Amino acid sequence: MNDNKKVLVVGAGGFTGGFIVDEALRRGYQVWAGIRHTTSREYLADTRINFIEFDFNNRDSIAQTLEKELPDGEKWDYIVYNLGATKCLRYSDFSRINCDYLRYFLEALRMADKTPEKFLFISSLSAMGPGDEKGYTPFREDMVPMPNTRYGTSKHKAELELQLSGIPYIIFRATGIYGPRDKDYFLMFKSIQNGFDFSVGLRPQRLTFLYVEDLARAIFDALEKSPVGEVYNVSEPRYYSQKEFRRLSARELGKKFVLPMCMPLWGVKAVSYIAEKIGVMRGKPSTLNSDKYRIMKQRNWDVDVSKAQKGFGFAPRVDLEEGIKESVAWYRRQGWLGK
Repeated sequence: MNDNKKVLVVGAGGFTGGFIVDEALRRGYQVWAGIRHTTSREYLADTRINFIEFDFNNRDSIAQTLEKELPDGEKWDYIVYNLGATKCLRYSDFSRINCDYLRYFLEALRMADKTPEKFLFISSLSAMGPGDEKGYTPFREDMVPMPNTRYGTSKHKAELELQLSGIPYIIFRATGIYGPRDKDYFLMFKSIQNGFDFSVGLRPQRLTFLYVEDLARAIFDALEKSPVGEVYNVSEPRYYSQKEFRRLSARELGKKFVLPMCMPLWGVKAVSYIAEKIGVMRGKPSTLNSDKYRIMKQRNWDVDVSKAQKGFGFAPRVDLEEGIKESVAWYRRQGWLGK
């Protein structure tokens, strides 16, 4: 029972944000969706949702918006901070969106006297860097972060901002999140449907995934059960190979033969560099860039989730096989994939 507690989901308009809002509603919370004025509300159609629009560039504006939304003395019990960018033209953009915006928001909470009981921040496993690339030791929360991407560095900086803020926090370092509505993994499914599966590098790679609804459930399980001041890795508690991902996807897509195409790292690096420069000239971030190259190059994404299992009973319900089935079915219903 949540006693009709209030929750604010910041960054509610993104792929994962809509599922977080849905889970909060399912559990009976009073829900606020924190968005920009330009944010699409396509997946935020429930009439129970309260919308709150922020100018994340302006700390004072955020504070004023928070003060106006709830009367003096009232606060959100929980805040889920899901705002962030995974593709940017410049490092300064990653730093501004993923780190500065969070700092402005934390400062605004204190200014408006709206500090919640718990503040859950969605970070990324990329904040840890490449980890053990030889012995494939799974990532643990007590390992020292050594991010090697602009995205990962910005997420690590954001974690430090939160940990030093005095706000009662919980941090999730999430692995690859997939499911209905996602556009990044959709491109992989589309490629496999067309008969090709592209991979990078010749050395074995351990991939991890987490179905988006399992992430949403884990968020509220942690808010309801975990003490504050904790960092958790969240992932399905096993790793997969690219071959396994290809086999499961091909079977669900009805493809009897898919040609695996393994590209050498030097070739991907060169293509990524060129694509990134073209993106800068066009003023749009490229899907393939130097950051993405380092992420694809990484061999070890294996995760130890025992701390989350003990801390709040983390137990994902959907494995990759079922998650791919659900995702492909949704893409087909929406016309993204052929019938």
